[in-house]
Amino acid sequence: MNTVTISVQGMTCENCVRHVTQALQELPGVTGVEVALASGSATVQRDRPLERAELAHALAEAGYTLS
Repeated sequence: MNTVTISVQGMTCENCVRHVTQALQELPGVTGVEVALASGSATVQRDRPLERAELAHALAEAGYTLS
């Protein structure tokens, strides 16, 4: 299993957490997502390597930025 923690810009509330969680969970092979509003981060678990471009695209589609 591959795990990566990323910084997410643009989250301001629990609704944002929900949107980011959904966007990342929709990526193929993702087995777990934990989003922390206070730190502006998301930890993603996946059964294959994570590509930064995939994460950035998923976040951009939801209105957020990978930093």
